[in-house]
Amino acid sequence: MTLLKDPRTRHRRLGVVLTAAGLLAALLTAGPAAATPDPGDGPAVQEKVSQSDAEAAAAAITAGEIPGQDEIVHSANIEPLVNIPKEALPGTNSDLAFQGKYAFAGNYDGFRIFDISNPKAPKTVAQVLCPGSQNDISVSGNLLFLSTDSSRSDNSCASTSQPVTEKSSWEGMKVFDITDKANPKYVAAVETACGSHTHTLVPEKKNVYIYVSSYSPNATYPDCQPPHDGISVIKVPRNAPEKAAVVGFPVLFPGEGPDGGGNPGSPTNPGVSKTTGCHDITVLPSKDLAAGACMGDGILFSIKDPENPKVIDRVQDNVNFAFWHSATFNLDADKVVFTDELGGGGAATCNAAIGPDRGADGIYDIVGKGDERKLVFKSYYKIPRYQADTENCVAHNGSIIPVEGKDIMVQAWYQGGVSVWDFTNSAQPKEIAYFERGPLSTSTFSGGGSWSAYYYNGYIYSNDIIKGFDVLKLSDRRTDPAKRVKLPELNVQTQPDYFD
Repeated sequence: MTLLKDPRTRHRRLGVVLTAAGLLAALLTAGPAAATPDPGDGPAVQEKVSQSDAEAAAAAITAGEIPGQDEIVHSANIEPLVNIPKEALPGTNSDLAFQGKYAFAGNYDGFRIFDISNPKAPKTVAQVLCPGSQNDISVSGNLLFLSTDSSRSDNSCASTSQPVTEKSSWEGMKVFDITDKANPKYVAAVETACGSHTHTLVPEKKNVYIYVSSYSPNATYPDCQPPHDGISVIKVPRNAPEKAAVVGFPVLFPGEGPDGGGNPGSPTNPGVSKTTGCHDITVLPSKDLAAGACMGDGILFSIKDPENPKVIDRVQDNVNFAFWHSATFNLDADKVVFTDELGGGGAATCNAAIGPDRGADGIYDIVGKGDERKLVFKSYYKIPRYQADTENCVAHNGSIIPVEGKDIMVQAWYQGGVSVWDFTNSAQPKEIAYFERGPLSTSTFSGGGSWSAYYYNGYIYSNDIIKGFDVLKLSDRRTDPAKRVKLPELNVQTQPDYFD
C-alpha cells in the first residue's frame, strides 16, 4: 500500500510525495480503468455513434432539450456547492461511505478520504493507492473494507492485473485500519469465490459480518465455475481484524443441474441476465431484513441469523428488467426500490428508443408479516429527461432522504446526473429535484457521470466517475426536515433506522 498525500502538503512531506509520484507515473503509463465502469449483462456499446445519431444529438442540444457538452444544469431547489477533481488516483470513481466528518470515496486505483466538516470546502485527508476494481467501499468503527473484483497477481496493494485464466489470481476483500484517517493501514485480506463485486456490512458489537456479492460472468474463470448461486459470508473480529475469514457460503438459489437455480436468462427469458450470483445486497439490521438484487432475480430475505440468511420471497421481471443491480428500503420497511442496470452502465438507455420502463427503478410494496412477506410490484420510475445517445445513463446507486411520513430518494444515473424523487405513492413516483452535466462528448460515446449519489447529514454527495467529488445542497420544504437527522456513520447498503 502506498499513501498518496494531498499535494498541498508537498513542502512538508517531499520524500513521501516523490515516492507516490513514481507509482502514479506507472499507473498513468498503464492507462486508466476500463471504460465500462460497472459491467453487467447488457448489450455491447458502440465506440462511435452514427452520423445521423450525432446530428440528432446536436440538434437536441441546440433546441435546449439536452445540456451542452459539460454544461451544468439543475433544478432551482438544488445548489452545486463544490466539485473536487481527481488528483492522485486517475481511475474510475466508484462508491461512497461516511463516518462523522469524513467521506470515503472508492476508486478503481484505491480510495480517497475527505474531511467534509465544511461541505463547501472538503479537504483531502489521504489518498491510498491500492488498485483493484471496483474498490466498493464501506466503513465500520476503525475498519474500512474494499472489494476487489478483478484478477490480481496477489492480495497486496502493489499487485498487478493478470489474465483471469491464471490459477494464481487473487480476488476478494481487503481490510484497513483507519484509526488514523491520514494514515490508513492495510491489515487483512480474504479471498472469496468469484471475487467481490460489491459487499454489505452486517455490524455487531464484537464482529462485523460481510455479505460478499459476486457473480460468474462466464466459465473461463478457474475459481468461478457455475453454479455460483450464493454469497460469501466473512466474519471480521473488531479487535483482531487480521483473523477475518469466510465462515459460510449460503446458497440463495438452490436448484438442480450444472447451473443451479435462479433466472435462466436467455434464451428462456431473452434480454434478461442469467442469475449466477448477486450484484448487490442491502440490509436493514434493525428489522433483520435484507433485499438482494441478483442479476435476473430480486429477493427478500431474513438475516436473523447473519451467518445463515433465509430467502423469504423472490420475484422476476422478464419483460422490462435486464439486470437487477441494487436495492433500497423505504423508512417503514414496507417498500423496496430495485434498480435495473440495463446495458451494464455502459450504454445510452435514457432515450426515446428505450422508453420509460427499461433501465429504470422498480418499486415493490412488501405485504404480509414475518416469513410470509411478499414483494408486490407497483410501478417504474425513470428520470423524465432524455439524454444524448453519446451518454451512458441508467438507474444506479442512491439512498433514502430521511423525512418521516415520506418516501424520498436521491439517486445517481451516470451521465443522467442526480435525481431526487418521491415514491410515497408507490404507484405514482415523481421527480422533485435534479442535477446533471451535459454529455462528455456530442459525437463519440463516452462513459462517465455519477456512480453514487447519497444524502448524508444535510447534503448530497456524488462521486462522478470522471469529474470527481460533488457536493450539492438541497433546499426544499419537502426534504428540509431531513436536515435534523444526524448520523455518526453511513454505509448506504447497511441502512440505519434513522428515527430509532
